[in-house]
Amino acid sequence: MPEVTPLSPAERAAALADLAGWTYDAGRKAFYRKLVLRDFAEAMGLMMRIAVHAEKADHHPEWSNVYNRLEIWLTTHDAGDVSVRDVALAQVIDRCVAGA
Repeated sequence: MPEVTPLSPAERAAALADLAGWTYDAGRKAFYRKLVLRDFAEAMGLMMRIAVHAEKADHHPEWSNVYNRLEIWLTTHDAGDVSVRDVALAQVIDRCVAGA
């Protein structure tokens, strides 16, 4: 896999402008999104749909689930910050959410 570099602050801001609901968590150097779904089953179903795409991309989210709440952080550890891989996975997650 080719080396992945972190996004510049301008690239990060441009990416976030197109990612509704996402913010940048400076402490974790990650994109962040919190979702509240109808119930636990819907949250788990969404997580499974995301997991399939993440596994195919070999890029996995950090996440936390409590009942109907799902918190997601995307970062590229090899880059030490967010990268194009995180933008791509956020876009996939947004499509999964839209289909939820």
